[in-house]
Amino acid sequence: MQGLVYVFIALAALGVAAAAYFGLTFTPIEAAVAAIAFGCLAVLLVERNLRRRAEARLEKAVEDLSRLLATDAQAGSVLSQRINALTELKAGPRLQSIESDLSVLGAVVKQVTEAVADLEEQRRMAAPPKKAVAPEPDPDAMPEPFIPLELFRQAVVEHRIVFHIEPVVLLPQRRPYGYDLVPRLVLEEGDFADRVDFLPRRGGDDLIAKLEADGIDEAVVIARRARTSGSPITLFVPISRASLGSARAVEVILAALDANRAIVSSLLFAISYADFKLLTARERASLAAIGKMGVGLSMVGTTSLRFDYAELQGLGFRTIRVDATRFLRQPDSFTDFHAADIAAYGRRFGIELVATGVIDEQQLLNLFEDGVTLAQGPLIAGPGPVRPDLQLDQPAATARVAE
Repeated sequence: MQGLVYVFIALAALGVAAAAYFGLTFTPIEAAVAAIAFGCLAVLLVERNLRRRAEARLEKAVEDLSRLLATDAQAGSVLSQRINALTELKAGPRLQSIESDLSVLGAVVKQVTEAVADLEEQRRMAAPPKKAVAPEPDPDAMPEPFIPLELFRQAVVEHRIVFHIEPVVLLPQRRPYGYDLVPRLVLEEGDFADRVDFLPRRGGDDLIAKLEADGIDEAVVIARRARTSGSPITLFVPISRASLGSARAVEVILAALDANRAIVSSLLFAISYADFKLLTARERASLAAIGKMGVGLSMVGTTSLRFDYAELQGLGFRTIRVDATRFLRQPDSFTDFHAADIAAYGRRFGIELVATGVIDEQQLLNLFEDGVTLAQGPLIAGPGPVRPDLQLDQPAATARVAE
């Protein structure tokens, strides 16, 4: 910038020389002297201004430096005062008094703890004994159904086994989420006997496998016709060790699923918790093979939620069912999680918790507050017949039973 100023001064001096020579009739020497004098005067003025600016900046820098030194001196003075104050303090006696206070406080806390423990012990001794938690039901210890095996076999021969459906709803709207396929036995008076009343606890595996095969055929037909009508539904189809332990039954199930791949996503096979615990390696492999076909799995009658959820997810489980009353009254008998956290934990593995046996509105409210969004029970709806247009054709059913 300064060099540019000097260039402009030189040009101005040339202009002065030209004006003096041509306008004032100066001689060339006189014009040159006038230009040099003008240039020197201009340079002197510029240098004077620059020097003043430099002196002003220098004075300002000196003032700032002196201000900083004053601040540092003040800070040093304060620091020295604090050091002197700390030097004058006698820390030893003060620390000893603090240690004595802490020891007294520790003794007081210990006495309070002992007093609270004594009170808890007295209250525990005075309180009535708690009811023992009911053990898990043993399938072998459960009473036999009131319909004997021979009458059940006769009912199968006489085609008196029908399949009804029972809804599983989604809270809070109570929209249908799916339907249980429920086998029921038609009695002579026209009433219906539920599966717990006629399915044998021991033996009769051939009849149970046949009943479950018929249920799968019925579910396939219902799912196909529902999809064709534009209202697809989800069906929970019962399956047990009687079918999983038979190579022939598993082969038939896999063939049926392979032939109906379009609707396998609408089917979920429901296996009881008791059967799942007793599965052999072969039966577990059969269950895994069924899950790989795209069919979901559901565990019913669960009395404990202490599972390896990653393993259940790998097998294809989508829902786990618990009794609503017991889950709300004794959640610690199911899991070590908080009741409000177990449903959310299962969803991390794609597994929903289903509460069964719901009997009143308060249970629905408590379940929804705990994050359980699927429910089933007498309060919602009981088993009912399937629409005639969705049922399996009776001639075909009769032929299968006759086989």
